Amino acid sequence: MAEHRTMQRGALLDAARSLLSEGGTEALTFPALAERTGLARSSVYEYFRSRAAVVEELCAVDFPVWAAEVEAAMERADSPEAKIEAYVRRQLALVGDRRHRAVVAISAGELDAGAREKIRAAHGGLIAMVVEALGDLGHEQPRLTAVLLQGVVDAAVRRIELGAEDPARV
Repeated sequence: MAEHRTMQRGALLDAARSLLSEGGTEALTFPALAERTGLARSSVYEYFRSRAAVVEELCAVDFPVWAAEVEAAMERADSPEAKIEAYVRRQLALVGDRRHRAVVAISAGELDAGAREKIRAAHGGLIAMVVEALGDLGHEQPRLTAVLLQGVVDAAVRRIELGAEDPARV
């Protein structure tokens, strides 16, 4: 029984990723999740109490996966400069990934404080990875620079997501 519930939960999260990446937060509704998974709408409520709960779980499941991918890319780099480049390039390379598109589609305004805090903490972990490389370069304010660098990466991600720019140029 527990295995079946885990499979259903996974199917709901996968459906949520698809809905978010196809139509943004407006597309993520319980009727749409029910339709995508073949579950009754009441069954969806057995797994998640709200849209925010779905989003919170998606972030909890998916964010560590791409943070690990960014970290692995940085670990393969052999200099602080190369680590910083890997940090930026790996995040931009993840833009086409459905897991990434889903979390990017989520508007922070729609989440409760707990979910927003979890996303902030996950972003903080991502930023911490580059602080060390900036420190190794002798940067005077590595934390501030890392936050600003992530802001530039986030803006680049949005430009790519919008289809406003050629990803290769970004």
